[in-house]
Amino acid sequence: MNGLGKKVLSPILLIAGILMMIIALVLDFSGAETTLRGPMLIIGAVLFFVGLYLFPTLRYHRAIVYFIFLFPLLFTFAVTVIIPLILGIGYSFTDWTGIRYTQVVGFANYTAMFKDPAFIWSVLITFLFVALNMILVNLVGFLLALLCTSGLRGGGFFRASYFLPNLIGGIVLGYIWQFVFSNVLIGLTGNISMISQTKSALFAIIVVYIWQYAGYIMLIYITGLTQIPGDVLEAAKIDGASPVQTLFQVKIPMIASTITICTFLTLTSAFKQFDVNMALTNGTGSVPNFLGNYLSNGTQMLALNIYNTAISKNNYALGQAKAVLFFIILAIVSLIQVRMSNKKEVEL
Repeated sequence: MNGLGKKVLSPILLIAGILMMIIALVLDFSGAETTLRGPMLIIGAVLFFVGLYLFPTLRYHRAIVYFIFLFPLLFTFAVTVIIPLILGIGYSFTDWTGIRYTQVVGFANYTAMFKDPAFIWSVLITFLFVALNMILVNLVGFLLALLCTSGLRGGGFFRASYFLPNLIGGIVLGYIWQFVFSNVLIGLTGNISMISQTKSALFAIIVVYIWQYAGYIMLIYITGLTQIPGDVLEAAKIDGASPVQTLFQVKIPMIASTITICTFLTLTSAFKQFDVNMALTNGTGSVPNFLGNYLSNGTQMLALNIYNTAISKNNYALGQAKAVLFFIILAIVSLIQVRMSNKKEVEL
C-alpha cells in the first residue's frame, strides 16, 4: 500500500474503531439488551490498532508498533492491578458491602482497624514471622546452594529434590504438614501436637515455610555462585585463601546482587503468607493482649486477618482498609530493604 492509501485508510480505521468502542461501552453502561456489545468492542479495538499500525509517520512508526504489542499486557495490568488498587483505596473510605456503598464514612474504617487488638497482634506477629524467615530461608537456601555447587555427586538430584516442595500448593502443603505434626511427630513432642499451642504453632508455620521456599531461593543462589569467574577463585586459591576466606571475601561479595534479589523475594513472600497459615492453623491460638483478656487469633497473620475480616465477617470496607494499610507497609518495607541492600552492594 502506498503512502497516499495509508493517509486515507488510517484515519478512517482509527475513527471507526473509536466510534465502535464508544458505542459498545454506551450500550453496556445503559443496560441495553443486545448481544452486539462484545463483538463491537472487539472489532472496534482491531480497527483502531490496524489504523494505528498503518499510520503514515515513519519517525514514530516503530514506537507505534511497540505500543501495539505492549498494549495487551499494559491493559491487563491496569485492569487487574492499577484500577482495583485505586478503587480499593476509595472503597476503604466508604461502607462498601462488596457490591455497593451508600455513604462515605471517612477514616472510620481506619480508626476501627487500629482499635482492634486482634489486628494489632496480627501486624506484630507478621513482622516477627517476616524477620525470622528472611534470615532462615536465605541461610538455608544459601547453604543448600553451596552444597549443590561443591561438586558433590548427584548434584542434579539434590537440586530437584530441594526445589520439589516449592511446586506443591500452599493449601495442600498445609494439610500435609498438619497431618505430620498431629500424627507423625506427636511422639517426639510429648504427645502434644505442635500446632495445638500458640508458640509451637508459630514455629511450625516457620518450619513449613522454610521447607517450601528454601529450594526456590537455593536455585537463585546457585545461579549467582556459578557466575563467579573461575579465574577469580583460582587466584584466591593460589594466594593461599582458605575455603572460609574464599567464601566470605570472594564469593559473598561477588553475589551481592543475588543476595539483594533473594532478600527482596523472601521479604515480600513472607509478608503475603496466607495459604499455609490458613491450612495449618487457620490463625487459631490463645494469647494474652495488652487489655488483660485473651485473643483467639494467636497465629493469624496479616493476610489471613484481612481475609477473615472481609469474607468470614462480611465486612468488606474494613477489610479493604486493612488491605490498603498492608500495601503501604509492604511498599515502605520493600523500598527500605532494596535501598539498604543496594548500598551494601556498593560497599562490597
